[in-house]
Amino acid sequence: MPLATPDVRRHNLGLVLGRVLEGAGEARADIAAATGLSRGAVTSLVAELIEAGLVEESEVVAPAGMGRPRTMLAPAASAPCFVTAMVDADHATAVASTLAGDELTRVSLRHGRPMGDPGAIAGVLAEAVDAVAVNMDAASRRIADVCVIVWAPVGGSPARVLADTDLGWGEVDLLGLLRARSAALARYEGGGGQARLVPDSDVAALAEHAAVGGETLLYLKADSGIGGAIVLTDADGARVLGAALGHLPVVPGGVRCECGQHGCLVTVAGPDALLSRSGLGALAAEKGLTAALEAFVARVQQGAEPAASVWREAAGEIARTLQIVALTVAPDVIVLGGFMAALAADVDAVFRTIQPHIAHAPVLPIAPVIGSALGADAALRGAQRDARMRLLADPLAI
Repeated sequence: MPLATPDVRRHNLGLVLGRVLEGAGEARADIAAATGLSRGAVTSLVAELIEAGLVEESEVVAPAGMGRPRTMLAPAASAPCFVTAMVDADHATAVASTLAGDELTRVSLRHGRPMGDPGAIAGVLAEAVDAVAVNMDAASRRIADVCVIVWAPVGGSPARVLADTDLGWGEVDLLGLLRARSAALARYEGGGGQARLVPDSDVAALAEHAAVGGETLLYLKADSGIGGAIVLTDADGARVLGAALGHLPVVPGGVRCECGQHGCLVTVAGPDALLSRSGLGALAAEKGLTAALEAFVARVQQGAEPAASVWREAAGEIARTLQIVALTVAPDVIVLGGFMAALAADVDAVFRTIQPHIAHAPVLPIAPVIGSALGADAALRGAQRDARMRLLADPLAI
């Protein structure tokens, strides 16, 4: 196909911009050599990216020997930015990042967990988003993408929160509530943008997969409740399957869950259940879930009772849940997020002891259970990565 074909040109613009965003400090000739494009094509594509305010020329490097000086390329200092906002059990957070994923500014506000009042939480989230937007205005950076992350399932068109038992929500149009409260979001969408609403497990799982690799990844996280996702890789790349792993009924005849089933994993291994049984419920109410879970992990690691015994029982249920899913999807690796990341070795030890064997050989290869290396920012980083992939698919559309 000729270079002028729109789809091919968009693809090639993405190739060139991707090289610049990697921060290698490359010149046009370097990009041509790395991508297989002709030098003339790269020169033309770079000119378009410079005109769009995405790329700029930086330093001029003298040749080591004979030849011309090389003009390096870099992301433009005033290039548009991505804004990622997240509501968790304690806080509303907004982060602005460069197109390459480097953080520019962050605002995190505690919302106080007003149960059953999504409007109040949307107001706090709007305050965080607008504060970040003010900082970006001061830096002359336009917002090119807005993604809102929730610790809850998302569905419908337009996307809505389907239910959030951790905050006492039923179905909620969170984006609609945010539009009514955030001047920055109203301005962004008024200029033709469209904010996205995504569940945290999906984008976090993709970020974890990018970090650890492998073809199939099983992700289980616990922060306010328990969620998870499965990442599969095929010829078209990585795709994520949302998985309500916290609501797998793993205890026959167990206590009734808020979802209506009995014996769900979240009822025996969810944060609220563990904190209550460990005597840390009051701390969670006073300081928030994050602080209480940090205290719980510290007590488990110190062997302090009753937290240590509570965790041993929960680790067994978590391992059994992972076994059920692993026998279905055969993951290469299992990643635990949230507070479980620091205790992954305990779950891994139990997981290995309960694997089925035939003739002394495991039925499937035993996937390692590891803790997340991305921490609390896994979902934010996953959403930023998704925004970058959208940008590279059509760089001039932002």
